[in-house]
Amino acid sequence: MRVSVNGEQRELADGSTVADVVGTAVGDANGARGIAVAVDGEVVRRGHWPEVVVADGAEVEILTAVQGG
Repeated sequence: MRVSVNGEQRELADGSTVADVVGTAVGDANGARGIAVAVDGEVVRRGHWPEVVVADGAEVEILTAVQGG
């Protein structure tokens, strides 16, 4: 299936979860800190990443918190 991750088209296995998408984008989804994810404009709580399946054609935004002022 194809999904958009931060505006870039990616090919993922059917049944991929938010955790899978984050893992492919940043490496280790379990160790990723300061990251927020939205699927089709809806924020997905970190605890739900392993269970939320991403649909074909979905738009996934992965945001990383940065420190600064």
